[in-house]
Amino acid sequence: MAFTRATGKHRAPGRLSRRSVQVAGIAALATAGVVGATASPAHAAGTQDSPALAAGTQASTVLAAESGGPVAEATGLSQVTAIGSSLAVQIDAQARAQRHQADLAAKAKAAAEVKAKAKARAEEARQAEARAARAAERARLNAFRLPVAGSYVTTGYQSGGSLWSSGSHSGVDFRAASGSTVVAVGAGTVVEAGWGGAYGNNIVIRMTDGTYTQYGHLSSIDVQVGQGVTPGARIGLSGSTGNSTGPHLHFEARTSPRYGSDMDPVAYLRSHGVRL
Repeated sequence: MAFTRATGKHRAPGRLSRRSVQVAGIAALATAGVVGATASPAHAAGTQDSPALAAGTQASTVLAAESGGPVAEATGLSQVTAIGSSLAVQIDAQARAQRHQADLAAKAKAAAEVKAKAKARAEEARQAEARAARAAERARLNAFRLPVAGSYVTTGYQSGGSLWSSGSHSGVDFRAASGSTVVAVGAGTVVEAGWGGAYGNNIVIRMTDGTYTQYGHLSSIDVQVGQGVTPGARIGLSGSTGNSTGPHLHFEARTSPRYGSDMDPVAYLRSHGVRL
């Protein structure tokens, strides 16, 4: 009995047609799987009643596994939300850390500025104190005083009489009991210290302003030539050595260390602020 191939709509599909149908089916399943993976939990639950969607999800998972990619559970938007929340936490933590570092840097800068200002103020105070000390020292070195503390003039400058070989007094006499302390009237350097003939034991000092002062009739000498002296420094003791009628201090102011270059001692002392 002979059979013939069916014709028309009952004809079996060819090989090419069957492959096209298979590819289309796989594509549909893959699409359904993607939809199922990104759907909300309510929609994902609906895939239990839809064999096509369930198959699509399974196909998507299989394809991901075969391609070596990560296999994620079909948890829907909850997975995306979790990832987003974790990233937000990380960003917030990083921002807090940056703010903390900025705060620390600002505090460190402020502390450094305060320290620098305090150091500057301390340095200014130190310099001011040093300037004041130098000024005080200059004032002390430039200060003049009486050669015998609390004394006064008993015989004036250029007084006449036979007691002086030149016919007049080349200095002034200060009242001073024997052994009274005699001091330098100002700062200077000793240029003569010893016996001075009619002056007895005498001292001559070159003052810092270039003038000279002389102290006569001393009972003792406490300095030597070349020694520097400051105002009020003890240089000897008063007495009555040389051409003297009694204990006193003979004091002269000179323009040079030599006899005969004398000037008014009282005017000299007053010009340097000493009250007589």
